[in-house]
Amino acid sequence: MGPTHQIAFFLRELERADTGRRAAAAKGLGRLGRPEHASVLVRASVDPAPEVRAAAALGLGRLGVPEAGERVLHVLMADADPRVRREASLAANRLRSDSDSFVRACALLLRDPDHHLRINALVGLARLRVPGDVPALVALLGDPEGAVWGRAWSLIHVLRDDPAVRDEVIRTAREGDGAARVRVLELLPGWCSERLVDSLLTGLCDPSAEVRIAVARRMSDMEAPGVGQALAARLHAERDAAVAARLLGVLGHRGDRRVVDPALRWLRDPVAGPDAARALGAVDTWPAVDRLRAAVTDTTMPGPTRAAAAAAVGLCGRWDAVWLLLPLLRDPAAEVRAGAVDGLGTLVHNGLRPWERRPVARALVARLTGDTDTVWRTGHALAGLAEALPALRRLSDDASAGEVRAVALSLLAPEDRDSPGDGAEDDVRRLVRGLDDGHELVRYHAALGLERWLARCGTPMADRAAVHDRLTDLARDPSPRLRQAATAALRALADCRSD
Repeated sequence: MGPTHQIAFFLRELERADTGRRAAAAKGLGRLGRPEHASVLVRASVDPAPEVRAAAALGLGRLGVPEAGERVLHVLMADADPRVRREASLAANRLRSDSDSFVRACALLLRDPDHHLRINALVGLARLRVPGDVPALVALLGDPEGAVWGRAWSLIHVLRDDPAVRDEVIRTAREGDGAARVRVLELLPGWCSERLVDSLLTGLCDPSAEVRIAVARRMSDMEAPGVGQALAARLHAERDAAVAARLLGVLGHRGDRRVVDPALRWLRDPVAGPDAARALGAVDTWPAVDRLRAAVTDTTMPGPTRAAAAAAVGLCGRWDAVWLLLPLLRDPAAEVRAGAVDGLGTLVHNGLRPWERRPVARALVARLTGDTDTVWRTGHALAGLAEALPALRRLSDDASAGEVRAVALSLLAPEDRDSPGDGAEDDVRRLVRGLDDGHELVRYHAALGLERWLARCGTPMADRAAVHDRLTDLARDPSPRLRQAATAALRALADCRSD
């Protein structure tokens, strides 16, 4: 049966009493029909059966006659049946409808209970760069579907200079409900905060915990009068652990000493406890430090809280910090060991006392091979600790784990050395050998290390040609990061003077 006969068949089927046959005919006519058949599908769009109306909308979209679509699709977009609305909105977008009636139909669909229809409406409005219904558009920021609220925010961003859109966004930030207000507060640029001070202060008492969290986050860097006092007062009255955690973090970040008493109250809470420990470390008062000392050795405390307390002890850096943290490197809880490593890393960065350097170096190097959970964390803590270099050189040569060899090589680079002496030639040879290591991560850090050595020290090489050839090979490696590191090392080698 040729196309002409098929079209004649579809036209006859549209007159049948059977609903399914009429719907199939409308779809087929949209696929094979010609522009003159658009009027037949327009008549089918008022069929009493929703299946046929949906098929007529689909057929009009396929047929590609915009004039016919403009006559009926906006009506079908308001149909009582969601299948009809969906097919009509898809067809209108396919035909790139741009009439006022299409925009009004999209505006109604912004409130449709079917999230697919809300998406279709947003696609059409974004194509035309119009808001449709401004309050409904901004309210979609509270939509539970990410595909909906994400598209809504993208359109709002495009229309950010529209006064009506801007005013509705600010109104929602001040007095909106639930998730919409939360997302507006998260997504508005920082310069808007000063316009929202009064509403933010009242928002700290909003019935929604999510709103209170968003308000506290928004106020973290505000310097307006009364902000610190309001945050502290809210924290004293707060009963929700997640909100308290956010407030503790904000007040700790601000260095507000009013955080100490509520932080002590929340320290044992499994949700807010870690933020309480970090806040105590941030204010760094003697009562706070004494409580942190007790927390790191209190095995009844939740593990995450002890870990945060250990990191905070390192931040405070009191005389006994090293001796409190070193035993924690053997704690049964991995998170506590990680917190101790972070605390010791902060002490290393801020400068250890001479008698502390070797014990810390020995303990942290031992963690590299003894604790697979903290290898890179430990490597970061060791950065700049010269007393660890002899052991790190041995590990770069002999460690069985490729990750450990990679960490050791990464610490041989000269960031904290004023000259290329102190074993520099041997370190460069180790980095060159690392280019041939069987572990990709080792090759990557060997290339990075060579680039840093050459850029910083200009270390001469007797085997420049061989190194150049090897780096050239790695610059063609399938791994993007390895190619990038090798290319940077080649540039540094080219810039390095052979003398």
